[in-house]
Amino acid sequence: MASSPVKSSIGIISIPPFANYLVFLLMYLFPRQLLVQHFWTPKQQIDFLDVYHALRKQSHPAVIGSLEKAIPHISDGGLRWQLTDLCNKIQRGTHPAAQELLALRQCFCSHPLDMNQLQTPQMKALSRAMLLTSYLPPPLLRRRLKSHTTVIHQLDKALAKLGIGQLTAQEVKSACYLRGLNSTHVAEDRCRMWLGEWLQISCQLEEAELSLLLHSVVLLSTNYLETRH
Repeated sequence: MASSPVKSSIGIISIPPFANYLVFLLMYLFPRQLLVQHFWTPKQQIDFLDVYHALRKQSHPAVIGSLEKAIPHISDGGLRWQLTDLCNKIQRGTHPAAQELLALRQCFCSHPLDMNQLQTPQMKALSRAMLLTSYLPPPLLRRRLKSHTTVIHQLDKALAKLGIGQLTAQEVKSACYLRGLNSTHVAEDRCRMWLGEWLQISCQLEEAELSLLLHSVVLLSTNYLETRH
């Protein structure tokens, strides 16, 4: 998860003679930024994943706030009520059912929540929720969010065919973390249950509805069991 600028800087630092010793020192002092996850100790994995999740969790209120701002612009009165109810439930600390999210799929394939119509503040908040940098021009933000969501959707279809039962505990936790859940503090059986809910949503969505899957990174993870703080 180390950023490219940091890696580039390390490459420059290591050019002078004996500078490799400095690189090793920096890696020791800043393992989260400079080492890939494979080299983290078990304790570091938990601590660092907590740090990254705390960063993306900071974006959750902005994502929910953007949905609330979009509600008056939804033409269907029934969908406006359902989305209002969903936002209120999440803000009260309630975990929504998969069917509650699927009932809103039409909201996310037309104005104003379609992937092609998301406003810049929405895209920035969603980028942070996916642990992607938000410091890009809006067209690049949109393109990258589309790309990442499409890849996850394709992985979901493959995973559904394979079956969650075929995954190891670590694979299940990694799959959940990728999709927004801080699985480091959730029991394995609960992770499998959550991943099943996610796949239930994802595998019923068409390409035009993938904005709902993108928002589910926040909607489905915010209040799930042990992840409530």
